[in-house]
Amino acid sequence: MKLRDSINLVEASTRPAKLETTPLPYGPKDLAPVMSADSINYHYENLAKGYAKRYNADTGNTGGTYTKDFNRAGNFLHNKFFPQLRPPKGANRPRGAVLALIEEKFKTYEDFREQFKTAAMAIQGSGWVYLSTGGEIKTIANHAVRTDICVLVDWWEHVWATDYQWDKEKYLDNIWKIIDWDVCNQRL
Repeated sequence: MKLRDSINLVEASTRPAKLETTPLPYGPKDLAPVMSADSINYHYENLAKGYAKRYNADTGNTGGTYTKDFNRAGNFLHNKFFPQLRPPKGANRPRGAVLALIEEKFKTYEDFREQFKTAAMAIQGSGWVYLSTGGEIKTIANHAVRTDICVLVDWWEHVWATDYQWDKEKYLDNIWKIIDWDVCNQRL
């Protein structure tokens, strides 16, 4: 059995009875122009909160355990994604432990971003791409709980479609402007 399979079994056996959606640490207009209020309201209010609502009510779980796990993982990932964002202001480059990890594994922040973009653009369909606490760029198809997330980028169409239409590469180029590196440093 692969290590990831063992971790998945442990994570699945420790399902919480009830889920909550982490409140946004900013207002819906505060991430503009990178993410519009319309995008935040739809993404957070309907989708992110919807995972917890369906999980807690045990509705929309017609697929049994798989769908319950899907809603749990969707809630988990959004609870990682939204708190690591901050309003855009000035230069926004990694610092502290995250910068040290990036420089150790990728030499420069620019090289890291290029490799991150390559991994993201290779995702077929929807998913997530992230920098792990071990310094690897990893992807998640659909939704899955992962315990090694340092920096997480949502790669589902709904996150960029409102503001960027088809241009997901532009979304990725802009998301770095609103990453809260202090939050990511706390994950290391």
